[in-house]
Amino acid sequence: MVTVALFMGARSLLGFGIGPDGTVQLDANVVRLIELLTTMVFFCAFWLKNGQTLGMQAWRIKLVSDTGSDPSLRQCVLRFFGALLSTACLGLGYLWCLFDRRGRYWHDHLSGTHLILLPKRAKGVQADQEAQKTNSAAEVQPD
Repeated sequence: MVTVALFMGARSLLGFGIGPDGTVQLDANVVRLIELLTTMVFFCAFWLKNGQTLGMQAWRIKLVSDTGSDPSLRQCVLRFFGALLSTACLGLGYLWCLFDRRGRYWHDHLSGTHLILLPKRAKGVQADQEAQKTNSAAEVQPD
């Protein structure tokens, strides 16, 4: 959304795409391309940072390469476009996991990645971390 707003602002400042009523006109294909690129950057940035999007963090799912390491930029981009392909084929790429021995999707095969389920964090560990944060914040405060 921000990208589209910036693009529209730049076009209006340069005087391109101004309609007869003074509104900024954007080609629908340009908007679709900006949306596609913005979505790709979102997913790839999260996958590269720690292997998880926000939703994957909530479900304790992590993306790793087939070697067990963090995915590369190439693998993230291939996975993104593979997921689009899986969707474009009426979701057949997602249903594929029901028939695959290892439970992988088309975009997993295409990108050389797979999803793993992370273990639950113990509640005691979470409480200890919160206490440490509180203690360290109290120590930082000046006299």
